[in-house]
Amino acid sequence: MPNTQRGRLVRGAAAAVAVALGATALAACGSSDDDSGTESGPISLTYWTWTPGMDKVVDLWNKGQGKKDKITVTVKKQASGDSLITKILTAHKAKKAPDLVQAEYQALPTLVSNDALADISGEVGDAKSSFADGVWQQTTLGTDAVYAVPQDIGPMMFYYRADLFQKYGLKVPATWDEFAETARALKKKAPDKDLTTFSANDSGLFAGLAQQAGAKWWTTAGNKWKVGIDDAATRKVATFWGGLVKEGAVDNQPMYTPAWNKALNTGKQIAWVSAVWAPGTLTTAAPDTKGKWAMAPLPQWSAGENVTGSWGGSSTAVTTDSAHKAAAAKFAAWLNTDGQALQALAKESGIYPAATNAQTSGAFATPPAYFSDQPDFYTKAAEIAKTTAPSAWGPNVNVAYTAFNDAFGAAAKNKSDFTAALQTMQDTTVADLKKQGFEVSE
Repeated sequence: MPNTQRGRLVRGAAAAVAVALGATALAACGSSDDDSGTESGPISLTYWTWTPGMDKVVDLWNKGQGKKDKITVTVKKQASGDSLITKILTAHKAKKAPDLVQAEYQALPTLVSNDALADISGEVGDAKSSFADGVWQQTTLGTDAVYAVPQDIGPMMFYYRADLFQKYGLKVPATWDEFAETARALKKKAPDKDLTTFSANDSGLFAGLAQQAGAKWWTTAGNKWKVGIDDAATRKVATFWGGLVKEGAVDNQPMYTPAWNKALNTGKQIAWVSAVWAPGTLTTAAPDTKGKWAMAPLPQWSAGENVTGSWGGSSTAVTTDSAHKAAAAKFAAWLNTDGQALQALAKESGIYPAATNAQTSGAFATPPAYFSDQPDFYTKAAEIAKTTAPSAWGPNVNVAYTAFNDAFGAAAKNKSDFTAALQTMQDTTVADLKKQGFEVSE
């Protein structure tokens, strides 16, 4: 949204959100000292994050750059997801939000529309060069402002059982049309197996696929939000997967269940559309197939294209309640661009860094143990990450995601029209925006 529109877009919904959250205030850190960037006294900052091992990473700051600058950061572990966003907004209502918060990219518009995040473009603008354009864009919301520094990302890619692809004479699909043909060919050769499943229990997967296709689910028109969840790009994705489910070319069972784990572990399902963090999941879900999988770029909608979507990822943001904006922004930039910090994040937290210079060094110089037979795993991953498509998130992603789970869950189970489910998702999201007090362009 243009910077000049921010205030107008905020005012329409702030009251509604405040009422929904209630009046309970949460205690947070932060002194009231002026932070002009020239203060000489020690500064204490609090950081709300769910990332495991973050306290060990922050210790590096406190003993190094932070000690030099007299800026101490204290980590306060939090739950992730919607519960953290609610907690941040509740604290902000009482003007007691922490100095820094970890926020998923899709949550940034919600926090910005409630005036909870500070524009730190003046403090971290130079950090832009450390990130792919499509990644950096997620923290600017398409404006000249910068509302966070990217921390970790989830570029999407295609995982497949190399041994079974060879056994059944299958080629790794370069396009989605080839993907569909591969699914059908497998069914003919091994009716008891599935190339993959369409899972309606993870809206992030579908959002990433739509992003790759060029979807822009939330945009602004003047002073109004425009919801495009049922745009042509997303309809193309919904029609494609709905068709495969209806004809039985792929399975229609949800992911992350015992049955799904067993399908991966026994070779009943031989491929998975996922993201860079998949090795960790496969290690647990399919331990008996270690070393039998390979990774390739996501199939493209047109031959010769080179673009991927994003599934997951988060950023480090400074709140408008912080009395030390410059100091907090300096830490946020260090955490996500400093080489030592990034390697510590990889080691202690297991994240895939958003900063491009860390994606093939240190912890990422060798492949994951599960993919030991693919030495170029992280080299390929870094190349794919650079092709991440721009995203367009809005202030009620949680509502859209819940609508997806409900509508697409029913459609997948019944093998019914996915485009009708998409329309339900669109209508539900628009209705919620209006209910919150946002102006919406039809």
